[in-house]
Amino acid sequence: MARPDGARRPQDSPVRAAGAQPAAPCPCGSPCAYRTCCEPIHDGAPAPSAEALMRSRYSAFVLGDEDHLFRSWHPRTRPPGPYCHPGTQWLGLRIESTAGGGPGDEEGEVSFTARYRTGDGRGGVVEDELVERSRFVRRGGRWVYLEALDHSGV
Repeated sequence: MARPDGARRPQDSPVRAAGAQPAAPCPCGSPCAYRTCCEPIHDGAPAPSAEALMRSRYSAFVLGDEDHLFRSWHPRTRPPGPYCHPGTQWLGLRIESTAGGGPGDEEGEVSFTARYRTGDGRGGVVEDELVERSRFVRRGGRWVYLEALDHSGV
């Protein structure tokens, strides 16, 4: 059940229910524990920056948190779900660069590389990476993912 501020109570987190451990390292690769990095954003707190939202979205892909991906995608560019592919295992995130996306900005870009493992369609497994430059905007005072400006992979 949501709190009056719109955030979920920790025990209601679909990510926690799926097995994410608050004290474990955050899936986004930051040096912080999940509880102090992406978990608050997954539970409904606004991301403080475009990079923080990007990291939380990566963690949502790792953990299968479709709700967070839906809520953090601009409605004008959001495709129909599902967003997570059960055969894809995300292996690591590297932030390459950021431009804007801070507390006083209305737009920001985050360039990143995300490594993954998936089926090759012939019964084998391949490892590859998604390289993307993403654009984020503020909508209603919250950062949302708008679009990929350029990408390769997946």
